[in-house]
Amino acid sequence: MSADTAQRTWQGPSAARRREILLGTRTIAIVGASANPARASYFVNRYLTSTSDYTVWLVNPTIDEIDGTPVYPSLSELPGVPDMVDVFRRHDDLPSVLDDTLAVGASTLWLQLGLWHEDVARRAEEAGLSVVMDRCVKIEHARFHGGLHLAGFDTGVIDSRRRSGL
Repeated sequence: MSADTAQRTWQGPSAARRREILLGTRTIAIVGASANPARASYFVNRYLTSTSDYTVWLVNPTIDEIDGTPVYPSLSELPGVPDMVDVFRRHDDLPSVLDDTLAVGASTLWLQLGLWHEDVARRAEEAGLSVVMDRCVKIEHARFHGGLHLAGFDTGVIDSRRRSGL
């Protein structure tokens, strides 16, 4: 755990505000996209492209394509301005990702599960960005669009006791 996550003082947006962010988003750039199906960024990309109307752009300087989709080396080389930058990068990389996000003019910085950087959040908000940290776009999208069962979360079991025959 980094020093930044030891004492969390920044308050993230409410569920209602996260829903508004997702409803207002049309384009998402996934920074740290991976071609490895075991990586969270791969699964989020597949989910968003198959179950949403978002235009998803993938960003990774070491990959040219993922499953036939072009991957861009940087945010500045995208074919347009993303509404949201969804980040799958190490904690120490987050300040430079924020700089790139500000430079391209995105309106939301979304840090995936496990990512928390209070200085980055403050800087982003001061620059007028919406900020979400330590939350998964896929899970939030599924939650607000009634699709948690599609993501494997709604098992139909209401209590902790296992039903016979399962």
